Amino acid sequence: MGIQFLMTDYTKYIARPGQPFDLKNHDANRVEPGMHKPNGKSLMKSYRKEIASLQDMFFACDRYSLLLIFQALDAAGKDSTIKHVFRKVKPQGVGYQGFLPPSREEKRHDFLWRVHRHVPGRGMIQVFNRSHYEEVTTTRVHPEYILEQQYPGIESTDDIGEEFWEERFRQINDFERLLVQNGTVIMKFFLNVSEAKQRRRFSKRLRREDKHWKFSEKDLSEMELREEYLVAYERAIGRTTTEYAPWYIIPADRKWFMRYLVSAIVLDKMKELPLEYPGLSTAGKKSPAELKEMLEKKESER
Repeated sequence: MGIQFLMTDYTKYIARPGQPFDLKNHDANRVEPGMHKPNGKSLMKSYRKEIASLQDMFFACDRYSLLLIFQALDAAGKDSTIKHVFRKVKPQGVGYQGFLPPSREEKRHDFLWRVHRHVPGRGMIQVFNRSHYEEVTTTRVHPEYILEQQYPGIESTDDIGEEFWEERFRQINDFERLLVQNGTVIMKFFLNVSEAKQRRRFSKRLRREDKHWKFSEKDLSEMELREEYLVAYERAIGRTTTEYAPWYIIPADRKWFMRYLVSAIVLDKMKELPLEYPGLSTAGKKSPAELKEMLEKKESER
């Protein structure tokens, strides 16, 4: 029931390649007609079990890799969504990488260097909590961060024009095309939270002692730059949503629907892949029946 809904309707959440992108056209509080919290949570739990089952085959098949990129403003729910969707998967087949501000060593390389080191190998699912997209969103709001990277020809923020950002978009698209052509399936999620909901979640962090560690004074100053961040995301998403690595714009005001939708889209994509368990691998090419007979014989001899 649930997956049938998604197979025909989830495309409405994709930012279309080659078309103007405006976040105002995406309702952060959207819920599909007829869906309610109880059945949404129930479907999400069902989907994550299916994801775990397919992940076992995905790992054994060892032919594809899956890269899931989560981007959002603070308090949109990246951490909780990742935790809920992948709660049932086996840890040996899934990796997680959160990206903090670049280190001194990372600043000495191109901006994709630290990301490329963490892309998944075949059979693996890798989750990025933030990613290379910080380098065309956060740095666009704070161009002074670019100066710390000491690029040739950039002496001041006045040297960082539209040509600079267009070149970065091209490099990102080329990088992601390289990964896709070598067997990596890329899914990019922007968790779209409204200003009112974001403020309420910040307030909740301040009310609860167990949430204080998630909040800092910098969060307040960054929230005042919300519109600048949204403009940066609109430009980045519009220039880097492609047929081979699309952006999904996920309504994030209702966490239950956000988690449901992400789990359903991930499951749908995994179901599209021609996955199968590999056959029995033996040097002598004996059949499973022959091997079973040999095992039983050895057991009887003990």
